[in-house]
Amino acid sequence: MDLKDKAALVTGAATGLGRAISEELLKHGAKVLICDLDSDAGMLTVEQLEKQYGSRVLFRYCDVTDCSQFEEAFEYATSTFQKVDIVINNAEIMNDNFWELEVDVNLNGVIRGTLLAQKFMGKPNGAGGVLVNIGSSVSVTPQLCTPIYTATKHAILGLTKAVGDPFHYNTTKLRAFAYCPGPMESSSSHKKRFMLPAYDKAKDHDMTGVQLQTVEHVAKELIPLLKKAQTGTIWMVEGGKPTKEIPFSSLG
Repeated sequence: MDLKDKAALVTGAATGLGRAISEELLKHGAKVLICDLDSDAGMLTVEQLEKQYGSRVLFRYCDVTDCSQFEEAFEYATSTFQKVDIVINNAEIMNDNFWELEVDVNLNGVIRGTLLAQKFMGKPNGAGGVLVNIGSSVSVTPQLCTPIYTATKHAILGLTKAVGDPFHYNTTKLRAFAYCPGPMESSSSHKKRFMLPAYDKAKDHDMTGVQLQTVEHVAKELIPLLKKAQTGTIWMVEGGKPTKEIPFSSLG
């Protein structure tokens, strides 16, 4: 897939990894709709990116837990760009203290985004395209300090493996794969995200020997996969190294 003039919808894109992915898409000639709950950050991001990439980047307030609002974002992207070629379900939270919201954003939000991608991009309504569901390294190796967050990220792999199966691809022409980043550099504290203070020790265990990576590296490593990754595949990017495919059969 040549990314020039392709239209992408990215959730959770006002800051962090979503923003970095959006900028990489813009660098490669795509048009991007940045979707996020944070209107101030979203508008600022568009203002900054417009200076370099022009009118190819837009912002849309979007709560992925709201079915109607999420669908309206797809409708807006379709009417503005005349199509949607790429959907990246990136929006997430990591806070097991608010586990019901965590599940609604991290899992239900990805399910909604997947179904909407099938509706708007899949045949016969669309011409097909690429769906990326953002998992995590904890999709493969459970994170002891956040068991519920881990559960949501595990579920994403099963969802993506199923909708990316040739059975679905042959019907929709929607190529789906999961992208699982390892821990990234962040200035935010994780302590208030744990259900019990004792989980601080679990966090130390989880992070033993882990090498952090930049969001910019993770975003750049996604670009080749958008062009060539096979449907139903799972990809890991850890420690600032190149991506590697993870066989679904090896996950336990």
